[in-house]
Amino acid sequence: MAFTLEGFDLDRFVRETLAEDLGEGLPGGGIDVTSESVIPADARFSGVMDTRDAIEVAGLPVAEAFFRALDPHMQIDILVDEGATVPAGTDLMRLEGNARAMLTAERSALNTVQHLSGIATMVAEYVRAMDNPDCTLLDTRKTIPGLRHLEKYAVRMGGGANHRMGLWDAAMIKDNHVLVAGSVGEAVRRAVAAGVKDIICEVDRVDQIEPALAAGATRLLLDNMDPATLREAVALVAGRVPTEASGGINLQTIKAKAATGVDFVSVGRLTQSAPAADIGLDFTPL
Repeated sequence: MAFTLEGFDLDRFVRETLAEDLGEGLPGGGIDVTSESVIPADARFSGVMDTRDAIEVAGLPVAEAFFRALDPHMQIDILVDEGATVPAGTDLMRLEGNARAMLTAERSALNTVQHLSGIATMVAEYVRAMDNPDCTLLDTRKTIPGLRHLEKYAVRMGGGANHRMGLWDAAMIKDNHVLVAGSVGEAVRRAVAAGVKDIICEVDRVDQIEPALAAGATRLLLDNMDPATLREAVALVAGRVPTEASGGINLQTIKAKAATGVDFVSVGRLTQSAPAADIGLDFTPL
């Protein structure tokens, strides 16, 4: 089955990434000078992609697309499922095909799998630390430009869920919006009057909760509150809308904040700061 993500053009991503690596449009560009000068055009390789870290897997179908873009007849076997938890030393993919194509696509394919699996692995670590099936871990919009759809996909592969995909699918009223509107309640009322269906309102004080709810907020983002204040806020909301804790959340604090009764916990570092997984690709001439 073809790999698809709503709003994401895989063919374009592969084409533009390879063009960047090959220097297309630049003087002397458009060529993998090393492979074409050293490797015979008809040479063939077999290859094995494996992980040197214990990881949650994400991005293998995208890696496959890089190789097939340069050798449509390459034999590729993906050996593990997306979202799988695998130990260090696990083989992820086997390949056989044109050697030049394999070498030219190698870095783009590995960069993608390393980055996405790194995100998925960090997400899974946070889910385990949260240890709360009644609370959902969310990402944020802190993504690398151009990679949002892939990074948010990796979050799902790690066991998290996506917050807004962008600026278009929900209103999120924050302090600067409140500053212009004059109050939390007025900011929410303006969004309601504009016909916005989903209105997330950030509050950093308990006394902002009732005005936000009265004006029509559909979710409250409880920002930078300690666990005691979060519990008080959840009690005041009393299930009328979902609640989300954000700010100051790391592996040491997430369990206590999730245990306050909030429905969601959002963590920006999932996409902003996840380290790349150590994944390699070894070739054998045929």
